[in-house]
Amino acid sequence: MAWTAGDPSAAEALRRGRILSSRLYLDGVPSSKAPVVYSPAYDIEFNGIEKQHPFDSAKWGRVRNFLVAAGLLQDDRIIEPLEASEDDLLVVHSESYLSSLKSSAMVARIVEVPAVALLPNLLVQQKLLYPFRKQVGGSILSAKLALERGWAINIGGGFHHCSAEEGGGFCAYADISLCIHFAFVRLNISRVMIIDLDAHQGNGHEKDFGSDGRVYTLDMYNSGIYPFDHVAKKYIDQKVELDSGTKTEDYLEILDKALKVAESRFQPQLILYNAGTDILDGDPLGSLKVSPEGVITRDEKVFRFAKDQSIPLLMLTSACFNWASFVMCKISNVFRVYSVEPRFLTSTLKLSSGMDSDLEMELITAFSMLFF
Repeated sequence: MAWTAGDPSAAEALRRGRILSSRLYLDGVPSSKAPVVYSPAYDIEFNGIEKQHPFDSAKWGRVRNFLVAAGLLQDDRIIEPLEASEDDLLVVHSESYLSSLKSSAMVARIVEVPAVALLPNLLVQQKLLYPFRKQVGGSILSAKLALERGWAINIGGGFHHCSAEEGGGFCAYADISLCIHFAFVRLNISRVMIIDLDAHQGNGHEKDFGSDGRVYTLDMYNSGIYPFDHVAKKYIDQKVELDSGTKTEDYLEILDKALKVAESRFQPQLILYNAGTDILDGDPLGSLKVSPEGVITRDEKVFRFAKDQSIPLLMLTSACFNWASFVMCKISNVFRVYSVEPRFLTSTLKLSSGMDSDLEMELITAFSMLFF
């Protein structure tokens, strides 16, 4: 990282000081709260700009609304994080990188929405980067909750294309790297496994931890799509490259083998699961052909991989281009594996794999299928 130039011990002391002085860990979270982190500020909605990228940047609120409306989670049990401050971000990012985000043109390149370049940067900070910073705060806090409760979910985050010095792919801040560095200092752990099952390579965290033996990365991704980062590939501890069009049965078989290898190679104290659902058949960018049931099974395999070894697991939601599949495949499966009882479930409709239709009743049925 560029900011560590000079005396490495002084740079590390500065990093440690910033982490210890941060307010993001919200000490004293009541036990009545669920280890589920979310803020209404996560959503990015401004003059239709959220519709100019396939990534659904307003999905998080719909996820929360569905969970509450379906009785799967009480609103007053959700934990709201603080916004990551500049000092928090400087734990990983350089001052020069953060300064570059004061250019609307730079932010437009990172989020891949050219129209953002035309907006005043004050507006970009408020409507686009502030939601990202809240999600960063959520990822960092969720690691603490995972160590305390055994599992935690940030309904947001997973910006795996952003490294200390470079953003991209709709990822402006390196929440994964930040989350892990905070955990090393504040949670007294020294071994973290990243299981990145987003359809895209997690090139950001790979660059940040390329020479750090405390972090083991299992990255299983479609090698035929963005980001084609051959430098970052050299830093992956366990690289599993898939072909476009990989189907459910093959995907799950490959994952089983990969998890067995990971278990034999590294014994983590925390698993960070970047659980993108862009592997779903029909996703506009992932180019894989995994069924909704296959995504459910994938998530369950990772949850059981962690639970069977009594390793705390933090799930970040990462890329998803359909909010319905996002809810169905992630939140419900965590609740099931970790024996969290829903308050009520109903409906007799069949599970649908449609990508854009109104799926609320079908989703309720999907939850019923999972729990009962």
